[in-house]
Amino acid sequence: MIRHIVVVGGGSAGWLAAGVIASAHQTASGRGLKVTLIESPDIAPIGVGEGTWPSMRDTLHRIGVSESDFFRECDASFKQGSRFNGWVTGAGGDYYFHPFVLPQGYAETDLAGEWRRRYPGVPFADLVSFQPHLCVNGRAPKQPGTPEFAAVANYGYHLDAGRFGVFLRKHCLEKLGVNYVPDNVTGVRSHENGDIAALETQQHGLLEGDLFVDCSGMRSMLLGQHYGVPLVPQKHVLFNDSALAVQIPYPAENSPIASQTTSTAQSCGWIWDIGLPTRRGIGHVYSSAHISDDRAEAELRAYIAASGGPEDIPSPRKLSFEPGYRKEFWHRNCVAIGLSAGFIEPLEASALALVELSAAMLADEMPVTREEMAIAARRFNDAFSYRWERVIDFLKLHYVLSRRSDSPYWQDNRDTVPERLGELLTLWRHRSPSRYDFYRIEEVFPSASYQYILYGMGFRTEEGTARLPGQEEQADGFFREAANLTRKMLGGLPSNRELIEHIRRHGLPVI
Repeated sequence: MIRHIVVVGGGSAGWLAAGVIASAHQTASGRGLKVTLIESPDIAPIGVGEGTWPSMRDTLHRIGVSESDFFRECDASFKQGSRFNGWVTGAGGDYYFHPFVLPQGYAETDLAGEWRRRYPGVPFADLVSFQPHLCVNGRAPKQPGTPEFAAVANYGYHLDAGRFGVFLRKHCLEKLGVNYVPDNVTGVRSHENGDIAALETQQHGLLEGDLFVDCSGMRSMLLGQHYGVPLVPQKHVLFNDSALAVQIPYPAENSPIASQTTSTAQSCGWIWDIGLPTRRGIGHVYSSAHISDDRAEAELRAYIAASGGPEDIPSPRKLSFEPGYRKEFWHRNCVAIGLSAGFIEPLEASALALVELSAAMLADEMPVTREEMAIAARRFNDAFSYRWERVIDFLKLHYVLSRRSDSPYWQDNRDTVPERLGELLTLWRHRSPSRYDFYRIEEVFPSASYQYILYGMGFRTEEGTARLPGQEEQADGFFREAANLTRKMLGGLPSNRELIEHIRRHGLPVI
């Protein structure tokens, strides 16, 4: 029988996994699964994953978190999508949005076709969605009277990753019944069949368990080091392997807080810019094979100066990573979640979303006996091999469509197209991305996201089929709906900072 789950490693991944499992399996009642998290007091979490998807609202709600407390304790702000600056040509005015809301009337008619035929001068996302306009104007996605986790416009979060881990730990210990062991793992004991029997710890002796969740970060202590499950490298597809990260203050306490993650293309990579209530988190992601650290830092400093940041900034923190994912994510009685399972790059903030998906599937498909575990493992590995490949396709799409020519980096990206993505691009020459291209129930990125990127980057889909009767009028109706919603929301929604300040002082209604 599977009775005791041991999570190795804290941070966002470890505490999210522990919280989701404990919440789903009544750990706090004493009648469900026992969940123990062991975390080294000597190893600090990386702490730079500051962007989430809207799925995080469901995850936090699922484990019983107060959204108001989350905003107060995690220096959180609202995220409504991503803005891409300079990705197409790098010329002035080159930007587009990938918003979190679906296009108005999506899947009910050929919106992209009617946009191409009659409104090609209007950015696709601006025509079919109200959300880019909210972002440009710095609006929040809800009103002060909107309950916790409910939305007027779909949203995720920006957050302080270090504070988020501490917040989750407190919630897991006080509300969810998770057992906490602050200690170092010094070794692994195995059963005769090869399963992990127990962890050897520095101060607490042997820590036995039935299922072990490896959230030990890029070290991958259990899955990678103990079991030797290799990383499937992806640097031949996505070249970025380095990042320089820095935090800078706002010019004033009441400076606007951006409603989106801003990703600005550079000569050999891109710069993220994330607005929290108290600061901006900025980082340059780049390929060490195409640019030196010194030149990358110079581009980062130039961006900060041009975007209104201070001239005197601290030395950026250097991060190195090997893009790839594990050949297996669940091996015997060990499951890897988070960086121990893999990492590609920060573009589109998929890291925490994959943690959420992994924790949810593990909790929902938790085997009752060891005999069932092999079946659950096969299903889990199939699901996440697919998901990691789809993340790679989607991220690569941004680079493949770029027309930048200021360095070999961009041409090299265009010359390396994954086979499946190449096939889809061939199909999309004559039809828009649709649900038939992404047929699994829980796709990482829906077909609407591909449309936002394709048409934001200037990809052309030629006429392939005749227009259906009434399609023009139907699409026009949806375009008018998006425009009407834009006017209504711009007039009724507060700014990001206004709503966050309200939440900190008064909280949000709870249903």
